[in-house]
Amino acid sequence: MCGIAMIRLLKPLDFYQQKYGTWQYGLQKMYLLMEKQHNRGQEGAGLATVKLDMPPGEEYIWRERVEGKNAIQDIFANINGSMSKVGAQQTNDAEYAKMNFPYAGELYLGHLRYSTTGKSGISYVHPFLRRHNWKNRSMVLAGNFNLTNVDELFDHLTLKGQHPRDKGDTFLMLESLGFKLDKEVQTEYNKLRTRYTNDLIITKKIEENLDIASFIRKSEKRWDGGYTICGMLGHGDSFVFRDAKGIRPAFYFANDEIVVVASERPVIQTAMNLKEEDVKELTPGEAMIVKRNGDIRFETIRQQAGELKKCSFERIYFSRGSDIDIYNERKKLGESLSTPILKAIDNDVDNTVFSFIPNTAEVAFYGMIDGIKLETKRAPRVEKVLIKDIKLRTFISTNNERDDLATHVYDVTYGSIRRGKVDNLVAIDDSIVRGTTLKQSILKIMNRLEPKKIVIVSSSPQVRFPDYYGIDMAKMGEFCAFRAAIQLLKDKGMQSLIDEVYALSKAQEVLPKEKVVNYVTKIYEPFTQDEVSAQIAKMLTPSDVDCPVELVYQTIDGLHKACPNHKGDWYFTGDYPTPGGNRLVNKAFINYYEGKEM
Repeated sequence: MCGIAMIRLLKPLDFYQQKYGTWQYGLQKMYLLMEKQHNRGQEGAGLATVKLDMPPGEEYIWRERVEGKNAIQDIFANINGSMSKVGAQQTNDAEYAKMNFPYAGELYLGHLRYSTTGKSGISYVHPFLRRHNWKNRSMVLAGNFNLTNVDELFDHLTLKGQHPRDKGDTFLMLESLGFKLDKEVQTEYNKLRTRYTNDLIITKKIEENLDIASFIRKSEKRWDGGYTICGMLGHGDSFVFRDAKGIRPAFYFANDEIVVVASERPVIQTAMNLKEEDVKELTPGEAMIVKRNGDIRFETIRQQAGELKKCSFERIYFSRGSDIDIYNERKKLGESLSTPILKAIDNDVDNTVFSFIPNTAEVAFYGMIDGIKLETKRAPRVEKVLIKDIKLRTFISTNNERDDLATHVYDVTYGSIRRGKVDNLVAIDDSIVRGTTLKQSILKIMNRLEPKKIVIVSSSPQVRFPDYYGIDMAKMGEFCAFRAAIQLLKDKGMQSLIDEVYALSKAQEVLPKEKVVNYVTKIYEPFTQDEVSAQIAKMLTPSDVDCPVELVYQTIDGLHKACPNHKGDWYFTGDYPTPGGNRLVNKAFINYYEGKEM
């Protein structure tokens, strides 16, 4: 779920100085692109630039990476600090800036780090940099991705004689692309050597003729996962490409002055002052390539196979709600839940207060209120019952931090409902993943208001399976829906089904990922959604809460109707978009059964 931003200026820096009053036009736009995507990165950020036409002996690639929640501000403070040591005349001189300021360049690549799996630390913050004495073999890489087959990639590279210095998917992607880039350059060199004897001419011809799509295609064919990858080569070519299932998002804008890429559409709209129709979505499986001379090309990297599986969690929760389509989809998610909500409160709208769990559920709340109005022909009572004091997402914090954070994230608005168990309290959230915050904080503080009944509504379906393509949801035992289903099986004397799923999963450990079946779905088959919801409510209700608690979840059908173009629902259904997902969920269940979850 990382954020990416890439800019290619198509004119000399002096053009922007003359037209916009500053050669820093690209830098300023990059700052906006990164700042408007801060929701996609809390751990760190990075920025790299490539300078065109720098003379030999002068650096042409610069990179800055910073950890921490203030990483974006720190990066640009450092950049501005490097320019503050000279006078205004030199600062506003594009030619002087190009030769003397590190980030006075034509290509920019920004990244916001959201470490969902693997290791943390400054060495894992993007962009990654591969240096080489030849500019056309130097590469900067950043992306929004998770690969599900890093072990296969690692083995492939080591069998080629390479020695990857890490098993992380970013390192392996960089090594894989770099290996194929080297071969592509060498192939081009061998062909040109028969026609030219001057190595400078040959190098220039290689840069002109280099087939970017070819070396991406040869490397990417071994990848299994969801990804949007951006790259810049030292001589000035740049590219962005997206997985063929469309799991991870990518949007772009291009005119005769600039090419802009980002993870979210409204980010580009805001930075460039554009209408939504001006910003295009990169086609899944395609690469947009911007050559050194400014030519823009679109080439297929991998043919789409089957239905697209664009991530629905992007729409429900993760992406900014300022996108026109996402805003409307979130409203529909809330509106579609009016019937089960009314059932949960026995249609007693007069004695019910409706609210939301801030901050990302607010748009779904508006939809929920519209749905209640339509169905009852009455105006429901609306209050802001919960206040979020700390802007932290507990479900993506480390395990050690999560429990403590959950207790303190929310506070309650006293007097927002009538005391003495007169009013029902309905509150909508975007999702309920682990249930930690509900159990340790929200239900307890809601109970202080003395409601007659608490109804928690989830605008997403029950999260039942790990996500291996983005959000950090990788262990079976963490999901409250899974724990509820297991408890129901045990209560009904159906331990044998758990054992059967384990045996089926264990038997698949030796199979290639393409032959693995997700048998974990069998855990949920004996029960209706309402039965699982009731068990979750029972598990999450603290002993000191003295009113009934009910959970109302979105249905899969409701999800698809609200988000018709984003059918990626594997965390709800177990329908993984690539073979690697089935293999990893198989492994996750084995680890759970054997008590090996770490």
